[in-house]
Amino acid sequence: MSRPVCFDIDEADNAYVDQVIERYAAVYLKIFGSELPHDGRLSHRMDLVATHANGNPMDFAKLLAADDFTFAHDIGGIDRHIDRRTGKLLGHFLPRCSKREPASGVAA
Repeated sequence: MSRPVCFDIDEADNAYVDQVIERYAAVYLKIFGSELPHDGRLSHRMDLVATHANGNPMDFAKLLAADDFTFAHDIGGIDRHIDRRTGKLLGHFLPRCSKREPASGVAA
């Protein structure tokens, strides 16, 4: 049996996630001409937090500063590739704004 999805992140990351969702809502409005529904906000928030807390830490500051194409790539890719039972990303998807760990044996 698998572990339940973890949604524990610190306050600073929580604040970044709020900002990411606000930007996503603005992009959504620009593209679709309507407000992002509340359940869409909640769903994307949960996906971002689950991704960050379950093995793929995100660089939220980098995501907020990213161009619209990279921003959409990461948000859409997480939405498409997350396993909502585990919080893990499937299909070898790696968001461009993931935190990068140095390879083993490589000086940082």
